[in-house]
Amino acid sequence: MNERRVDTRLLCAELVEVNWKDKSARQRRRIANLEDISLTGACLQMELPITRGTGVSIRYGDGELVGSVRYCLYRDLGYFIGIEFAPGCKWSSKHFRPRHLLNPKQLVQQASRRTKVKEIREAS
Repeated sequence: MNERRVDTRLLCAELVEVNWKDKSARQRRRIANLEDISLTGACLQMELPITRGTGVSIRYGDGELVGSVRYCLYRDLGYFIGIEFAPGCKWSSKHFRPRHLLNPKQLVQQASRRTKVKEIREAS
């Protein structure tokens, strides 16, 4: 799958509640693991699939993010569900900060700096 999200994805691990209506218009609610998040979307891991285009709400604490399913793929342990937030709905770490939140770009930069320091020490 091609990367379409223009905002930086932050890796995370947080349990959230997901609400949606299934094909028969029945209200569904499940707990999902929030895998990554950006200003305009998120990826959830769940044990059930959700049909592409379905409207969802992601609830955390006393807040909520709303959007629709862009993709749903089964991989090893469950379904990975990509959510595009609705227009006007953007994630902010000021309102919701998952307990485990990592910026992959910062991790790469830190590893690069450690490698440079090690090379300098070995050259001395």
